[in-house]
Amino acid sequence: MAPPPVALITGANGEIGRSLLERLHQEGRYRVVTLDLTPLPERFRPMCHETYAGNILDRYLLDQLAAHHEIEVVFHLAALLSTRGERDPDLAHQINVEGTLHLMRMAQQQSSRLGRPVRFILPSSIAVYGVPTLDAKAAQPRVREDQFLEPITMYGCNKLYCEHLGRYFMRHYRSVGASNNARLDFRAIRFPGLVSADTVPSGGTSDFGPEMLHAAAQGRPYQCFVGPDARLPFMAMPDAVRALLTLLDADRGALSLPSYNVGAFSLSAQEFADRVRRHFPDAAITFEPDAARARIVDSWPADVDDTQARADWGWSPIYDLDRAFDEYLVPAVRSRYAR
Repeated sequence: MAPPPVALITGANGEIGRSLLERLHQEGRYRVVTLDLTPLPERFRPMCHETYAGNILDRYLLDQLAAHHEIEVVFHLAALLSTRGERDPDLAHQINVEGTLHLMRMAQQQSSRLGRPVRFILPSSIAVYGVPTLDAKAAQPRVREDQFLEPITMYGCNKLYCEHLGRYFMRHYRSVGASNNARLDFRAIRFPGLVSADTVPSGGTSDFGPEMLHAAAQGRPYQCFVGPDARLPFMAMPDAVRALLTLLDADRGALSLPSYNVGAFSLSAQEFADRVRRHFPDAAITFEPDAARARIVDSWPADVDDTQARADWGWSPIYDLDRAFDEYLVPAVRSRYAR
């Protein structure tokens, strides 16, 4: 019997990466190869076929990966997130754009060698949107994939451009010259703010929600960097992983878009704090808005219209607001911090 196909996860040490790795290991459908700047912790290594520590900007390393493994699926999770990206826009562009281009080039070459399209899954973000004013945000709370595509962060610009790169590699790559019958099969999801009980947030502008939850579970005070009225869509991490795998398995012919919104629930910072206090009554949460970060949050939609994902590939979240807190987040963070 042939061994399972190989799936590559870049950024495997991140919030999505570890959750995705565990899910793929449980299902056993793929031999997983991981790549991250830092070595994968020992407890995750038995879940992997092979692990690599290195930089996605290293083209030689990527070529070696492709030479040693017949990679049929790429989950490209490695990125420099929004807040860190604003502190070093040049580095954000290098990692988020040039690194993605290197991965797409490698996957395209792999497609040509295999004679069939490699599926390239990109987690994009609501950071691709740039709602111009709070009045516009209130007037159009649920944003479609084709609206307000004027991001105000380098991260958002990077993600939007990488969506265009994926569409190019899938539909138009080297259209002048020799024909290519094995272009990439590119699929992207624009995630809302993701909330995980298992990993601590690191550098995202939507992280005020999970940060206040983790702080409350540890009995630490938390100063929220946006005002109480700031509103964003959120999603529990298990639903995010399930969305990636559901889109991965969707029939290519059913997909009408290269990039899809997915939604679950929408909360203001005050509503998030109220939910946290419902389970941790002593939570010390205050609001000390940082003008720059608050402006970024204000430019992102209050919610997303995911009608197309529901129609094309059957997207529907399992964790609504109540289930996300009552069945996933609170029990897991209590167990994590033993409070």
